[in-house]
Amino acid sequence: MSEIVLQFCSFHSFLGRAIPWFTQGKIGHVDAVLPSGGLLGAQASCKFGTLSGVQVRAEGYGEMHSRVRVYLPCSAQEYELWLDFLYFQLGKPYDVIAIAAFVTGRDWRDPSAWFCSELQAAGLEECGVFPKLYTPANKVTPNALLLACSVLARQVEELEDLR
Repeated sequence: MSEIVLQFCSFHSFLGRAIPWFTQGKIGHVDAVLPSGGLLGAQASCKFGTLSGVQVRAEGYGEMHSRVRVYLPCSAQEYELWLDFLYFQLGKPYDVIAIAAFVTGRDWRDPSAWFCSELQAAGLEECGVFPKLYTPANKVTPNALLLACSVLARQVEELEDLR
């Protein structure tokens, strides 16, 4: 048996505070935790010393708080499909329009650009850990994804804030 690990958090920044406020929760971002310990996800800014868009970033980049890790059991084949999907997305741009989608809506499965929780939800669908999610675009928020993942999780772990 294998395990997919996702890390949910918020950042000490304007956008890092705005997303949880708009989505009515504590969480504003999600990354996949790679076997190397790196974090693969879609990020809006270059503030943390890495490129915007889908990238692998070092553990603890940025000023994270409200960190939660979710451990999702899966088969070895599902794990490999999940990793393959995420690695294929590397270098794709951040989906700036997705921020407005919290209010306006859009097709969150458009693979040309990603918002953090869209990317992770699509990866979980692609590998079969999640069934196809039937939800409007503006509902695949980091907080909504955390709720969905916590139902299937083997473990949900709150981590220390990185301030």
